[in-house]
Amino acid sequence: MRLSRYFLPVMKETPSDAQIVSHQLMLRAGLVRQTAAGIYAWLPLGLKVLKRIERIVREEQDRAGAVELLMPTLQSADLWRQSGRYDAYGPEMLRIRDRHDRDMLYGPTNEEMVTALFRDGARSYRDLPRILYHIQWKFRDEVRPRFGVMRGREFLMKDAYSFDLDEAGLKASYEAMFVAYLRTFARLGLTAVPVKAPTGPIGGDLSHEFHILADTGESALFYDAAIEDISRDELLAADASTIARLTGLYAMEEEEHSKVADCPVPAERLRTRRGIEVGHIFAFGTKYSASMGLSVQTREGAQVHPQMGSYGIGVSRLMGALIEANHDDKGIVWPDAVAPFQVGLVNMRVDDGNVTSAADEIYGRLREAGVETLYDDRDERGGAKFATMDLIGLPWQLIVGPKGLERGVVELKRRSGGEREELSIESALARLTS
Repeated sequence: MRLSRYFLPVMKETPSDAQIVSHQLMLRAGLVRQTAAGIYAWLPLGLKVLKRIERIVREEQDRAGAVELLMPTLQSADLWRQSGRYDAYGPEMLRIRDRHDRDMLYGPTNEEMVTALFRDGARSYRDLPRILYHIQWKFRDEVRPRFGVMRGREFLMKDAYSFDLDEAGLKASYEAMFVAYLRTFARLGLTAVPVKAPTGPIGGDLSHEFHILADTGESALFYDAAIEDISRDELLAADASTIARLTGLYAMEEEEHSKVADCPVPAERLRTRRGIEVGHIFAFGTKYSASMGLSVQTREGAQVHPQMGSYGIGVSRLMGALIEANHDDKGIVWPDAVAPFQVGLVNMRVDDGNVTSAADEIYGRLREAGVETLYDDRDERGGAKFATMDLIGLPWQLIVGPKGLERGVVELKRRSGGEREELSIESALARLTS
């Protein structure tokens, strides 16, 4: 993509109302723009990253055996009355009345709807186990939306729901999702700490939150240093033993930690870091299947209410978490897995025919090789181009200038470490296309 034809409204100054780094950089780098309190338009660069995150989340759900569907954003209040949550949920629910005077709501979550859908399609033990999921926009009317996409009112979320015949099956589904979460965060290059958590309005008695470690996180975590010893490769190969190891290690949010009279972790092993919650999983048994009349026939002919669980990941929230964990004083530093483009190609002198010819050729060859490239072909000074590239954080910068071409070289810069190297055009292309 040629930057001269792209829509990338970067900002030089930090907006005064942006309090945390991710919000500041998302605005400055032209990823989002606020359209109302806690509601954002996703601009082209931000949307590309959001789709990258969504793809990884989807691949790991599919890998775990979950089946994708898509539920609507608007729901009938009658479904929530069946479960007893319509009046109990609170003012975060945006309630709507349509032209026929029917009570509707903008879905904050989907336990009721997915239960009704499964109730209408499942009859016996042969229809279980199942895990259904979707990736959909949700709305919760936060009283004080802040921190950009980290605590917005409208957000993109992956939520999955499991249906099992008995508690043993529910445990297996819960563990499958636990593994999927560990793999998802590891693929995103993030360190996630699972913390036993209260279930809140969802219900049930088994729940874990997943917190990303970041110095600017919203929650204080206390955890056993042994958690840091679990490698990315181990998480990518996670199984039930990994879950047992992780959940057997001490990890609590500050509020719960303060209630512990005698912490089981020695002082020299107890770590304190800030964390950002990006995922939450629940096992709540028959809370919804019983209240909404979902039952199936067992092999023996009896009727039972399936055991259920729900599993959420804040897809749009992950964008903020990634930036909080991957930035420096110049801007964002995207991990390769989610970067909107892999290469930022900088033409230092668009008025120089030789430079433009060489840059155009490089751009064409990168495109032919399938390397997504943002080509800065604007008539701007070099300093402005470098500042833009550092701000938007693409993994590689390839710089083509007249002095280098005179010596037969271009400059290749790795954004994450800042290493620079002068290479021939062929060597640079080989590095980027290998």
